[in-house]
Amino acid sequence: MLSRRQKHILIKFFSLFSVVRGYNILVVVIAQYLASVYIFAHDKPLKSVLLDVNLLMLVLASSATIAAGYIINNFYDSEKDLINRPRKTMLDRLVSQNTKLSFYFVLNFLAVVFASYVSFKAVVFFSCYIFGIWFYSHRLKKQPIIGNIVSAILAVTPFFAIFIYYQNFELVVFAHAIFLFLLVSMRELIKDLENIKGDLALNYRTVPVVLGEKTSKVMLSIIASLTIIAAIVLILFFKVGYMVYFFYLSIGFLIVFLMLLWRANSKTYYLLLHNLLKFIIVLGVFSIILIDVSVVLNRI
Repeated sequence: MLSRRQKHILIKFFSLFSVVRGYNILVVVIAQYLASVYIFAHDKPLKSVLLDVNLLMLVLASSATIAAGYIINNFYDSEKDLINRPRKTMLDRLVSQNTKLSFYFVLNFLAVVFASYVSFKAVVFFSCYIFGIWFYSHRLKKQPIIGNIVSAILAVTPFFAIFIYYQNFELVVFAHAIFLFLLVSMRELIKDLENIKGDLALNYRTVPVVLGEKTSKVMLSIIASLTIIAAIVLILFFKVGYMVYFFYLSIGFLIVFLMLLWRANSKTYYLLLHNLLKFIIVLGVFSIILIDVSVVLNRI
């Protein structure tokens, strides 16, 4: 049996894990390593990539920065989240705001320390990334369109750090980046539709609040169409191996998404659509391994 103190510590841990969304960070870490092995450094031996200490430091710096970003975002959105996500917010509030802020500064400091192992340029990069996340949470998040674009850019920034490190300027890298950016942009906009109740109550100037649900759906339909085109381009013009089946599947899911989108009229519907996009993104992460299985086996 756990003692009262051990139970208290365990509850605090799960609360903090909920705040920093540890499961999302784990997916990002896996995605960074898979992207490094199969896309950014596909011409390097597998062991040299996996045992690259500089890559590890960049991944750790990204993880610390993202975790800190979730904390500062939680800090600024605590009232809105109480309306939109009451159960999760109650769990998050088991850790005091002072503790969260202290952890926020510790994580950002660790991110800079990890980056300093790689280079001074990495320190500058992550310092800018940290500032960008804070500025988005503090100012830009309440701005329509701009907030969505900046949020999508910040979401793909950890991969940009790896891209700069390996300096792989092949077109296939940009094609994958565009596909991911469009998916994340869709997810950000569907989140606004999902959270419209709290945004209205607290005067967040999101796209659905300012332009309305119908205009938001039109914008989502356009972005979804562009995402489908990006998937078709990847299928037709780039060597993606067995990952081609993921792109076929994602096109099917996006068509279903569009059909459901125009029927959606409640938070439950929008949550379903949000989860569908999250599923596509996570499935895409693990599908990277299908790009060229034989080559990877030969690189072990």
